[in-house]
Amino acid sequence: MPHIITSPCIGTKDQACTEVCPVECIYDAGDMFLIHPDECIDCGACVPACPVSAIFPEEDVPAGEESFIERNRVHFGL
Repeated sequence: MPHIITSPCIGTKDQACTEVCPVECIYDAGDMFLIHPDECIDCGACVPACPVSAIFPEEDVPAGEESFIERNRVHFGL
């Protein structure tokens, strides 16, 4: 998975990231947004657009936020 959205997005859901995504791979998952791993082209445009700094490359997800990697996989059935 190229990028993962983590806990700061919960309850915030600012759409700045969705507006800059060139392939529209960021989806509403109820309480937060999630990035579809098969659609993401790993451009990173969403990272600086996120006002709550919730988006990271999978390999850089902060300690304590790793459960969001699995949440993303489960949501998209991977």
